Amino acid sequence: MVDLPSLPLNLAVALGIGLLIGAERERRKGEGSARAPAGIRTFSVVSLVGATSVMVGGTLVLAVAVTGVAALIAIAYFKSRDEDPGLTTEIALILTALLGGLSVQQPALAAGIAVALAVLLAARAPLHHFVRSVLTEGEVRDALIFAGATLVVLPLLPNEALGPYKALNPRSIWIVVILVMAISAAGYVAVRLLGARFGLPIAGFASGFISSTATIGAMGARVQKNPGIISAAIAGAALSTVATIIQLSLVLAATSMVTLRTLAIPLICAGIAAAAYGIGFTIRALHKRESAAPQSGQAFSLPVALVFALTLAAILIASAALRETFGETGVILAAAAAGFVDTHSAAIAVASLVASGKMTATDALFPVLAGLSTNTISKVVFAWSSGSRSFAVP
Repeated sequence: MVDLPSLPLNLAVALGIGLLIGAERERRKGEGSARAPAGIRTFSVVSLVGATSVMVGGTLVLAVAVTGVAALIAIAYFKSRDEDPGLTTEIALILTALLGGLSVQQPALAAGIAVALAVLLAARAPLHHFVRSVLTEGEVRDALIFAGATLVVLPLLPNEALGPYKALNPRSIWIVVILVMAISAAGYVAVRLLGARFGLPIAGFASGFISSTATIGAMGARVQKNPGIISAAIAGAALSTVATIIQLSLVLAATSMVTLRTLAIPLICAGIAAAAYGIGFTIRALHKRESAAPQSGQAFSLPVALVFALTLAAILIASAALRETFGETGVILAAAAAGFVDTHSAAIAVASLVASGKMTATDALFPVLAGLSTNTISKVVFAWSSGSRSFAVP
């Protein structure tokens, strides 16, 4: 249904869309016999054609108009004598017609897509340079693997408890695989931009807010491939634990401030210890001038991520077996078992008991610290399983 009072605004948006995209194409139109057939006027008219079609007869007339535009584009394309005419302008012209039609019903969305298209068209040279000169063949392969793992495999996995003790959720475990690959890739990008001595500590701290355990596993995998960056990788692993402490404090503050105040001294001490350790190795990495080997062009290792997931699955089964044997009555044991997987879930569970009056803040002290301690054990296991001895021991 077309809103008559808003028609002038919709037409103005359609005209603006055509002018914006057409202005960018006009700059690349060329001169003489080699010039492209579509410029600022053509794009503006096509956008208005799309808008007018929707006003006159809705989506059916728009479909006919777009088909006519596509036919004219095909004729112009085959008449072109350029050996490599390309299809960017032609596809952009068809999309402009559709955006003109969309501007009648959703002008804000149409304008946003038009801006994105104009930016994409204008970024031709930087994008071509980035793909051809900056990205390596291995990095493109890694991007395809990551896209397949995220967009193809993840939606197909069941999101339910399976396996021994119903402890394994395939979807959740595969998300961990994706996290490990993403964190490793983030470290790779940081190293390429800032160098290993600066990039890994920064990437480690930032990634720690996503998953400190996965970050430690990713740092260990990087040391396996490039032993020269060991100090920077250890710094990143330690600083990821600082992020864990900060995140744990925020979770407790949101759940039960009384519990946070009771745990303030242990958490502050843990944060200071991890920060001092991480800063110490960061300074060591900055002054040591390690002879890091050049990047191999591989952003992450899929086998390492899979080993990480298998280790996590083993810990999940062991934790479930522990709960099955001793029951849920022991809060400390339950928090410790949950901490093997995620220290925040254990802390939230205990703090919720305090908030509901079922437990005192003093009684919550040991269960939360037990979960934090068992989570540290998980980090140690992953450091050994993914990295070398020289990484795991420090």
